[in-house]
Amino acid sequence: MRIQRKRLTSTVDCSSRWRRTVYVLRSILLVHLAAVWALSSVPSWASGLSPEARGTEIFAQREARNEGYGDYQVDLTMVLRNALGDSSHRELRIQQLEVPEDGDKLLIVFETPKVIKGTALLSYGHKLEPDDQWLYLPAMKRVKRITSRNKSGPFLGSEFAFEDLASQELEKYRYRYLRDETLDGVACHVVERYPNDVYSGYTRQVVWLDQAELRIVQIHYYDRKESHLKTLRLEDYRLYADRFWKPSTMFMENLQTRKSTELTWGDYTFGVGLVDERDFSTNSLKRVQ
Repeated sequence: MRIQRKRLTSTVDCSSRWRRTVYVLRSILLVHLAAVWALSSVPSWASGLSPEARGTEIFAQREARNEGYGDYQVDLTMVLRNALGDSSHRELRIQQLEVPEDGDKLLIVFETPKVIKGTALLSYGHKLEPDDQWLYLPAMKRVKRITSRNKSGPFLGSEFAFEDLASQELEKYRYRYLRDETLDGVACHVVERYPNDVYSGYTRQVVWLDQAELRIVQIHYYDRKESHLKTLRLEDYRLYADRFWKPSTMFMENLQTRKSTELTWGDYTFGVGLVDERDFSTNSLKRVQ
């Protein structure tokens, strides 16, 4: 009987130690799960990333929110103002086609004034290579290719450069998070981005994005001399298809010449059925109306 009691006591002790071990392991697991939940409940850029990784993450999330639009068409008005305040007006039409495996395709056609009616810019965006761009000049009846070296030049007298109208794919820049701050009452992330294109007219751009929707609200452009060249403001955003935020107004000011260009956008129409080969080929440029 003594031997049986010793064996029983030994069995009870082992069972007790096992229960304590299970309890400790369970407690450790719960603490670990709580930590994982806590990290997952905050934005990934708030979890100790480097400024470079944090800036890249912000723009990656912005790009993800804008994917899946398919295609769209929109009319807009362009107002050019010189340093004296004199202005001229132009009417344009824009068509854009999403190309998931590469950069998007863009067509800009001038409707007025009559002297430049039919002038068109066709742009093929690329993620890793410089964009392909062609300009059709109806007066000359020919299509002119815009070389990489010329993409920093002004687009038909406006304060927008050809590269400003190119696709803004994530891979075209390197990023660095700077800070969070309030701009005109809006909580923003401020991120600096550096063009990968050696022929870019900019050394860097400082971008303000609202924290709520990651919409770009302001960009400062710095030229090759590191001087603040231009400021772009994007305002009056509207929501389309319950997903896509688009600005109604874009105001680009050249701080060195005091000239400016304002774009006022009409209503976007999504899912218009644009076809790559038909609507975005260089051969179709001469047929745009």
